[in-house]
Amino acid sequence: MSPHGAFDPAALGLELRPPGIWFARSRVAVSYPDDGNAACRQVEDRSFWFRHRNRCIAQLVHRFAPGKTLLDIGGGNGFVARGLVESGIGCVLLEPGVDGALAAHERGVSTVICAGLEDVPFAPASFGSAGMFDVLEHIEDDLAALRGVHRLLEPGAHFFVSVPAWQALFSPEDEDAGHFRRYSPSSLRSTLRQAGFEPLFSTCLFAPLPLPVLASRVIPGWFGQRRSRDLSQAEAEHVPGPVAARLIDLMLNAEFRWLAAGRSMPFGTSCCAVALRN
Repeated sequence: MSPHGAFDPAALGLELRPPGIWFARSRVAVSYPDDGNAACRQVEDRSFWFRHRNRCIAQLVHRFAPGKTLLDIGGGNGFVARGLVESGIGCVLLEPGVDGALAAHERGVSTVICAGLEDVPFAPASFGSAGMFDVLEHIEDDLAALRGVHRLLEPGAHFFVSVPAWQALFSPEDEDAGHFRRYSPSSLRSTLRQAGFEPLFSTCLFAPLPLPVLASRVIPGWFGQRRSRDLSQAEAEHVPGPVAARLIDLMLNAEFRWLAAGRSMPFGTSCCAVALRN
């Protein structure tokens, strides 16, 4: 067993470069904006959306796979990985974008690999837990990607995934973000089954948001309107004013309590699922 727990990065042909990040010798292109990680980092620490998603993910990981080191696939700036580490879950972060990998290292994630899943020759059954958090929608062949995850997990391992919910909410913002699709809970479970996983639990998240998304993104998109992708727009959505922030917190706190009790939400703007690797 290497000091990294599940594998020895050097044995996989990865190269350690300053400031302490492992790099694959080549990286495939991904469907993600060049400035995507930088834009997210501007709002992540202040965003109700990122904060709520983090605590829901941590609650599910602690419920289904406590004590297992998790491979965070497409982990971006390390916001999820840092939250899991702070809650007592070990993480290895895999991120193809250099900006994201550097940000994750700066956030204190101890093992960061700058690569995509297909860039690293992981041995079968290398990990006891893995997650893809708002990543799968960026992959055109999602089934092939999930089969790749299935291969690197040991039998009985848990896989955690979150994705945007409901194709009816697909908008120009999805296109700009490099999304190929959105999912329903049933379509996500079906795709997981086709990849060899057994779905154990699924839920929607962000129950208060479908109508605002419909009104501000989807309907304007029907008329050819596209919103600018500037920081002020992102801050307005993720960091609302005091009154709106209080109302959102009240609703999302209730949603979290519902989830923590083991119950699922039938609607929302995100889907989240837990599956078992058979």
